[in-house]
Amino acid sequence: MSEIREEISKLKEEINYHIDRYYNQDDPEITDYEYDQLMLRLKKIEKEHPELITADSPTQRVGGSAKREAGVLVRHRVPMLSLQDVFSREEVDAFVEDMKAQLQDPEFVVEKKIDGLSMALRYENGSLTTAITRGDGILQGEDVTQNAMVIKDVKKKLKYPLPYLEIRGEVYMTEEAFEAVNAHQELMDKKPFANPRNCAAGTLRQLDSRITKERGLSLFVFNIQEVNGAVFETHTEGYEYLKKNGIKVIENYIVCHTADEVWDAIQKIGEERGSLGYDIDGAVVKLNRISDREQLGATSKVPRWAIAYKYPPEEKESVLRSIELSVGRTGRITPTAVFDPIRLCGTSVSRATLHNQDFIDDLDLRIGDTIVVYKSGEIIPKIKAVNKEKRPEGTVPFFLPSICPVCGAPVVREKDTADMKCTGSNCPAQLERHIINFVGRDAMDIKGFGESYIIELIKNGYLKDVADIFTLKEHREELIEQGLIGKEKNTDKLLLAIEDAKQREPQHLLAGLGIANVGKATARELMQHFGTIDRLAAATVEELEAVNDIGAVSAAAIRSYFADEKNLEILEKLRKASVNLEQEILEAGGVFDGMTIVVTGTLPTLGRKEASELITKNGGKAAGSVSKKTTYVLAGENAGSKLTKAQELGIPVLDEEAFLKMLT
Repeated sequence: MSEIREEISKLKEEINYHIDRYYNQDDPEITDYEYDQLMLRLKKIEKEHPELITADSPTQRVGGSAKREAGVLVRHRVPMLSLQDVFSREEVDAFVEDMKAQLQDPEFVVEKKIDGLSMALRYENGSLTTAITRGDGILQGEDVTQNAMVIKDVKKKLKYPLPYLEIRGEVYMTEEAFEAVNAHQELMDKKPFANPRNCAAGTLRQLDSRITKERGLSLFVFNIQEVNGAVFETHTEGYEYLKKNGIKVIENYIVCHTADEVWDAIQKIGEERGSLGYDIDGAVVKLNRISDREQLGATSKVPRWAIAYKYPPEEKESVLRSIELSVGRTGRITPTAVFDPIRLCGTSVSRATLHNQDFIDDLDLRIGDTIVVYKSGEIIPKIKAVNKEKRPEGTVPFFLPSICPVCGAPVVREKDTADMKCTGSNCPAQLERHIINFVGRDAMDIKGFGESYIIELIKNGYLKDVADIFTLKEHREELIEQGLIGKEKNTDKLLLAIEDAKQREPQHLLAGLGIANVGKATARELMQHFGTIDRLAAATVEELEAVNDIGAVSAAAIRSYFADEKNLEILEKLRKASVNLEQEILEAGGVFDGMTIVVTGTLPTLGRKEASELITKNGGKAAGSVSKKTTYVLAGENAGSKLTKAQELGIPVLDEEAFLKMLT
């Protein structure tokens, strides 16, 4: 217990230090992944020893993880209305003339309509107090204050404070930030976001503001909703006040007086939209004088003093010259059309994604075809159609290859999707994700080996396959000098963790090799059957199928893996690095032989992992979910839904005392 208390104390100290670096100093020293690992370790110990939980623990403070409660709603003081959309010059001219007919020499402001998510910010005596989403636009929106606080463009204090100020802006995501988020999603084998707007909306509503900060949202302010302590006669005068306070307002707005000037301003914004670095979905035309706005008022849905002009998608024809193939970090093969350069939305484009084979088939796309290209969301080039009347003779349908263009491994179509994926476990294009899996908790469990370190070590040529992890100690001085893993203390800590991992049972190694259908449970079954990686590598398909829970598909994948010379070379490198390749085979006929046991809740003395290991070492299978095949459920405090399901199915429930009695 004294050792446990000492570890808790060290963890608290370390976590509190990093919380301060992250939230108060905006200068973190470790990655979010590494921070999460520290917090998970502390939570695990506290769960196993609840008597050691104290009020000052980072796990007991909401501020430590900057989370908010989901679904908290705030009433609007000023409605956050939509805008009336128009699509032609005639409609724009009609709006201008209507304003002139009702008002004395009206002035107009034309500005970009950012494609994002509306948010209102409330300041009291110069301090930001509340941030609210649009919600229903009339009555209430969602409180997103914690997340707004970590958006770099949101000012927390005003240089020139007023008793009360409420402003409205658009939360959006730049192209660069969006690409970085989707690259991370792909690396972690998660579904990518469809577009920057969806990503921004989902991110603003995150329950953990660390994720919001990590994704790099941006904000443009486009209106003053309410103000006490000052009077602004015009919209642009309000903008000047906001700019003096360092608040980012819509860029390059244009003040106009005539219909021609308004239309020219709309056209100018349209010409810029392809080079902005963020999405816009139109141009807004609004009255400048606040008194004119107050005179006209609003309907229940839209203000009468503003409209939004929506640009038509620009389309042009080009000739498809080739189709290039790229392999993503998850092994997905993406075809890209390469065509003669054309100008769209003010920029030159010559490439567009073709997504997958189904997309190509639906278009009946062939090299040499004349294609119709447009810009989706005014940013992303896409192919709309093929002009088959201009198709040259001799063209042939295009099919994705059956082998990976990077490593030559077989390509398969994923079940229930249109995606084609490389099956090569050592494909260079997939190396980052492969190593992340290898060092992860369900495989070799090398503590502190974060994603950022992996990326840097690959980039600098230290990691070309998983076996290179175990030779990093040979480059210790270089790693310290270059700071790729941090300073001397941090580098030695990671190198020591790698050395410790060499002694892990080879079932962990097997789970990390990336063989299709071979996860933690399957790896354990295989190693209990064969005992050594070498025997497994030499096994025939028939011998593999004789193992419990190994079917024909899994057997074929395992056989294919060990038939690959590159994989055998990696195996030899692991052997030379003294990585453990032999496992003690437990004798059959243990007390839990043939049983499936689910562990749930907090046990008095055993950790969940410890209990699961006792089950497997005594011939049983430790499962994660309750089913009709479950023999027992081992339940502690706060067992939850698994215990309820066991009771519904009539499955016997053990407490820890009964479980330990069965073992003895």
